[in-house]
Amino acid sequence: MTTSPLPLLVPLGSAGTAVEEDTEEALASGIADPWVTIVWNDPVNLMSYVTYVFESYFGYPRAKAERLMTQVHKNGRAVVSSGGRERMEVDVQAMHGYGLWATLQESGARGAA
Repeated sequence: MTTSPLPLLVPLGSAGTAVEEDTEEALASGIADPWVTIVWNDPVNLMSYVTYVFESYFGYPRAKAERLMTQVHKNGRAVVSSGGRERMEVDVQAMHGYGLWATLQESGARGAA
C-alpha cells in the first residue's frame, strides 16, 4: 500500500530564502511536490475577495486564507498549493476563473521521494 505525499505549502519570501529552506527540509523528509501554484498581487482584486477565493476554492480555514492573502499583498506573491503538474494546472485555471493572477512552476523539489 502506498500513500500519497502530503501537500507542501511554501510561502515565498521576498528574497526566496524561505522556499530554499523549506524545500530542503521537504526533500529530506521525502514529501515535496514537484509543482506549485503561485498567486500574484494585482491592482484589481480586494483583499477580502482574495481571502474568499482561498477559502471557497481550496477549503482553507479563514486564518490560513488571510495569511496567504497577506503574503500576496505584502510580498507580491504566495504559493497557495502544491502537487503534480496537472493538478496545479487545474488550480491555476481556477484562479484565473476567479479573476486572480496565477502561475505554476516547478518547486525545485523534482525527484524527491
